[in-house]
Formats: sequence, structure tokens, C-alpha cells
Amino acid sequence: MQTQSTSPLTVLIVEDEPKLGQLLVDYLQAAEYQTHWLTRGDQVVDYLHANPVALVLLDLMLPGKEGLAVCQEIRRFSDVPVIMVTAKIEEIDRLLGLEIGADDYICKPYSPREVVARVKAILRRIQRPVATVADSGPLRIDEARFQASYQDVLLDLTPAEFRLLKILSTEPGKVFSREALLNMLYDDYRVVNDRTIDSHIKNLRRKLEALSSETPFIRAVYGVGYRWEADEAN
Repeated sequence: MQTQSTSPLTVLIVEDEPKLGQLLVDYLQAAEYQTHWLTRGDQVVDYLHANPVALVLLDLMLPGKEGLAVCQEIRRFSDVPVIMVTAKIEEIDRLLGLEIGADDYICKPYSPREVVARVKAILRRIQRPVATVADSGPLRIDEARFQASYQDVLLDLTPAEFRLLKILSTEPGKVFSREALLNMLYDDYRVVNDRTIDSHIKNLRRKLEALSSETPFIRAVYGVGYRWEADEAN
């Protein structure tokens, strides 16, 4: 099932419930996005290999392949933003979605207007035209390409991890509270908690330390938040 509008931005909807899928199509088209709607998890990767999309709305429980497994596969070849949609309310499920590379999650039942707001917020951030390249010792952040490298090795970061890296490394030594980091990462009205930041920091640390295990990139300040220390160490 495929529907199109005049917008060049395509949102891939992966939802097996017909009423919800059509509702998302209708609201996203009204917001002037192009849409493509799939109903099975095992259709997603092949579609993404063949078609450029701006964002993926990915249901957790799908026939063919579950959403978490699909998200893991997507992250092996693409950094396209992924919003997980789930009826599971347990915090571990939400965090698991973030840890395997999702950029956001929405819980069912949801307001379709909220879904559109989340889509707009993520696309607004990643499409912001910035032409600067920041160098901080061996760390290089290219905002125009939304890429970061360390010692000339490209880091495979999610959009949330990229923004966290930029925020922290821009002001080395400064302690950012979890609340401040959440506010800088998410400028819409979602409800998230401190553990979301901890999950992103854990993944970002792991990717950085894989390139330089002896460098203290990000230091946790007990009871306060996090600070960037790599510049001072270098």
C-alpha cells in the first residue's frame, strides 16, 4: 500500500493494524509528508535498500519480524531516524528500543497529532543547514553531514548520540545535568526520564572507547550528570 503527496520527504510507516496505519497515513499526508506503508517487519530492510526515506515509524509487534530486530538490521547500514511505536509500557522495553538504535519511542494509545509533532521535531533537527566542522584534538564533528570521527575513524552514531557528543564535547569540563541534556536533545513535549540519557551515554561511551580504550571520554559526576574529559586528557 503506497500513498504519495507533493512533499519530497517520505515517512515509512510499518504498522500491521489497518486502522492505525491508515490514521498515520492520513495525518502525515495532511502535514505534507509523503508516506509508504508496510504491514510486515520482514519487508522493511529490502524496502529501505531500494528507496530513500526521511524517517521510519516502526511498530514493535509485527508479523514476519519484530520491530526491535528490524531496528537492529537497519542500524547495520543506515542512520535513518527510527521512532518505535509500542503497546508495551514496561520501561525496559522502551530503553531496549533506544539501546538498539531507535531515536525515540511512542506508546499506544497515542494521539496522531503527537506522532506528527515527534516526526517534525526529529526531521527539523537533522535537516538544520549547518556548514561548520568542529575539530577538538582527534575528535572531528561535521554538522553539515551529521557525522563524527575520532582519529580519522568514522563513528557509527545514532542522531541522538551525535547530538549528545556535540553538546558535551563543545564545552569540555562542563557538567551537564541529565535534565539539561534531555531538554537539549528533545525540544518537543514528550515525557522521558533520566534513564533515557543514561542509555544514550552508555552506547556513546562504548563506541568511543572501542577506538581508544584508555581515553576518559565521558565522566559521570555522581548525583549531577556528565562531562566531557577527552580534551583535557589529550
